Amino acid sequence: MAGLASLLADLTSGDDQRAEAAASRLPEHGEAAFVALQELSRSGQADTRWWAVRALAEWPQSDQVTRELVAALEDESGEVRQCAAVALSRHPDPQAVLALIRVLSDPDAMAARLAANALVLIGADAVPALIELLQSGTRPAKLQAVRALAEIKDPRAIPALMKVLGEDSTIMQYWAEHGLDKLGLGMVYIKPE
Repeated sequence: MAGLASLLADLTSGDDQRAEAAASRLPEHGEAAFVALQELSRSGQADTRWWAVRALAEWPQSDQVTRELVAALEDESGEVRQCAAVALSRHPDPQAVLALIRVLSDPDAMAARLAANALVLIGADAVPALIELLQSGTRPAKLQAVRALAEIKDPRAIPALMKVLGEDSTIMQYWAEHGLDKLGLGMVYIKPE
């Protein structure tokens, strides 16, 4: 087994192959490696923070891991926020819902999309917050919310998806129709008078 110091040096070496290999081996070193990654996730260098978050994605799911990944969703670097959202897709945890919902309004469109993907994997626990965002969020956030609701396939979203059909956005209407079709409501939608 490679030593912890060696793996941490590889993780921060700037060599992506070495860093990727180190990220997958760090969990073998348990708590000491986890503490080291917590420190690296607060580095002044975005690349170091990115690799720390990437390595945390290899850890078994736990409250401690979720807390670190949720904190990384607020990083100043869009790439680190993206990495955190991907990591939370590997560790779908209902405790991350509100933080991921906030990222749907992120100026970094990729971070927002990846956060929506993580919410889809969390599933039913994300539905109430997604419905609320769909009613009051910004247009880009609403688009990610309707896409996530369409993919989750939860019947509680039906009224919200039906309401989106009245939006003037073709892409929002597409996702609402897609979600309703997945819920077995593929039909001509007529609003009763």
